[in-house]
Amino acid sequence: MPSRRDPASSNPSSPSTPSPAPAWGSRSSTGSSAGSKARAGRRRARLRLPQLPRPSGHQLAVAGLLGVGAVIGANALGLLWPKRDNAMAPKLDITPATLAEKPARPVTVLVIGTDADSLGAGSTGAAPPGPANADALLLVRVNPRGPLQVLNLPVEVAVKLPGDSKPQPLGALYRKGGVALTADATRELVGLNPPKPDRYLVLPRSALRDLINGIGGLEINPARTMKYTDKAQKYTIDLQAGLQRLGGAQVEQLVRYRDKWLGESDRRKNQQQVETALRERLKNSETLANLPNLLRSLQGKVDTNLSPREALSLLAAGLDDKRPIEYGVLPLDPAKKSQAPLRQRVKTLPAEFWKEPVATPPRP
Repeated sequence: MPSRRDPASSNPSSPSTPSPAPAWGSRSSTGSSAGSKARAGRRRARLRLPQLPRPSGHQLAVAGLLGVGAVIGANALGLLWPKRDNAMAPKLDITPATLAEKPARPVTVLVIGTDADSLGAGSTGAAPPGPANADALLLVRVNPRGPLQVLNLPVEVAVKLPGDSKPQPLGALYRKGGVALTADATRELVGLNPPKPDRYLVLPRSALRDLINGIGGLEINPARTMKYTDKAQKYTIDLQAGLQRLGGAQVEQLVRYRDKWLGESDRRKNQQQVETALRERLKNSETLANLPNLLRSLQGKVDTNLSPREALSLLAAGLDDKRPIEYGVLPLDPAKKSQAPLRQRVKTLPAEFWKEPVATPPRP
């Protein structure tokens, strides 16, 4: 049976000239026994490790001191050049423009804040109990090339529906006909052309609290102390004056508070404070980064025909610092004791407030 050929080895007498290796299956001229001993000797020589001298006690002590010094030196360097903090790493600059692409044209949104705690609530808890009313009405016009316009619609304005003998407050229409009837009355009051308003958003009180808590509260400066207790609803308002950060429950108290002397007009001023503080808070970079998650968390708690993509698009335009915010209130006639708490609107409406911008044709 043929044996495996050994690799070629160098000749000690001629290092530069390799000695010829025997052909595959042939025997060396010096015999198989001598060749086997020589090969075994060479293998052992290649596997033998050098013997290192045993360190003395003095050398071990010096090595230990050097090791301790290295650890202390590393810690000292850590104080001078600490490890990189991930919080200090550069982050993506999040602005309203990075949320989504702005809408191509102005979009009008009807915002309805109800006096029910949640969607589909059978009763508001007020006396007398019943379905939800519109407790706050806003017409928001988002213009990608103009100011953000917010028109506050008084819920106490008198509206007479076809077939009815007596007028009723605008805020009561949501109880009777929901979003559709409220939008129709708003369109007639303001003088909008169909199909405006383009979109709607119904915000019950629990959704308002979740929204405010989801962005970390609002910094608001109530002008005075507000205290009120509604025994029928078992609801208490207790707010102090001065700049402070209000959570969702406290913001709800602010927008619900009605001064017995100033009435609904004072409530609208409080609501405007919340609207301004909300816009400022939404422009915060951390809040902007969390907006998609926040919108997802509100799904099912609000009623809207806005898609998440459309909502982000409107926020991108509405939060633009280059576009100022303009507030308006639907003008009303002075209150009359015979019609209280209803008020009639004036004949002249703020047409210029909602006038569509005229596109200027490009120069040739």
